[in-house]
Amino acid sequence: MTRVLLTTTSFQDTPGAHHDMLAGLGVEVVRERGPLPESRMLELAGEFDAFLCGDDAITAAVIDKSLPRLKVISKYGIGLDKIDVAHASAKKIPVLFTPGVNHTTVAEHTFLLLLALEKQLLFHCDSTRSGGWKRKTGHELLAKTIGIVGLGRIGKEVAIRARAFGMEVIAFDVYWDEAFAAQHNVRRAATKEEIFAAADYISLHTNLTPETRDMINAKSIATMKKGAIILNCARGEIVHTADLVEALNSGQLGGYGADVLDQEPPPADHPLLKLPNVVITPHIGSRTYESVVRQASCCVSNYKSFLEGKIVNQANKF
Repeated sequence: MTRVLLTTTSFQDTPGAHHDMLAGLGVEVVRERGPLPESRMLELAGEFDAFLCGDDAITAAVIDKSLPRLKVISKYGIGLDKIDVAHASAKKIPVLFTPGVNHTTVAEHTFLLLLALEKQLLFHCDSTRSGGWKRKTGHELLAKTIGIVGLGRIGKEVAIRARAFGMEVIAFDVYWDEAFAAQHNVRRAATKEEIFAAADYISLHTNLTPETRDMINAKSIATMKKGAIILNCARGEIVHTADLVEALNSGQLGGYGADVLDQEPPPADHPLLKLPNVVITPHIGSRTYESVVRQASCCVSNYKSFLEGKIVNQANKF
């Protein structure tokens, strides 16, 4: 019987039509609580025809040990940096993903982080919950400049919401959508560095690649406005953690709001977790009932199409 490894917890924990869709495929489903490290994936490798995965470590070694049985990887989500896509392609393993399902939810979460920082939300909630009535003065978003690195689906939704707040929007993307930019009054930056120098808020919505890893570092932070806030709903590794912590402690950066970290889950002593000008959420930017059902349904639908001999939403062409 065909065996499928399902690891993503939001798929498993959220009710919705995707459960019936998966059950209707007539395959044996083995459930694990991901994201799984390479060591656990290697223990499981070789026993499954398909992975329905989240951010599990699907390395070259995992792929090799999974062969010849493994036939397809169906990713729940859009980020593929935890999968060795090049090696999957070399082994003729299709990697499927779910574009266009979480952009609304992640854009909303970006503004949750920003508002929490600018309105001192956590300080005020902690005060009232402890019986106090301490108050700090915050900032409004009106007329501030937000710089968006990556004007894809999520970046565009952030831009739309920023304009609704009365903000100035500047963005950088290699693939520029001139029609969208004109419609929403988004100014094009020629380089990322232009955004770093101009923005009060820098919102990261780019893939993790060798070029973007540690893109936010001591050198780039030094070019930013003093007191700038960085928002990261992309990948934790885009930011150099030690450099970020130093800038937050010195006041060069005013705050950091992120839904991702360089280690997930983080150790208890992770340096970003206790800083007063940092808001971290546990990678739940796309974890809403609406978005989970869309992502999970697309993930299952992609796999169903594969079983029927029709490959859709394939990230690796070979």
